[in-house]
Amino acid sequence: MPQLNPNPWFFIMLTSWITFSLIIQPKLLSLTPTNTPSSKTSTITKTSPWTWPWT
Repeated sequence: MPQLNPNPWFFIMLTSWITFSLIIQPKLLSLTPTNTPSSKTSTITKTSPWTWPWT
């Protein structure tokens, strides 16, 4: 059965993980986020119940 032969697929998977780990991931981790988190306090809005016209 050809599905059980890991010969070509294991090499492809290994190559893709090595590419991701050594080339793509360091490039992505070196980027700085443009929207840095701020320490601004959130405002609490007061909600009122909905008034239905038929009740």
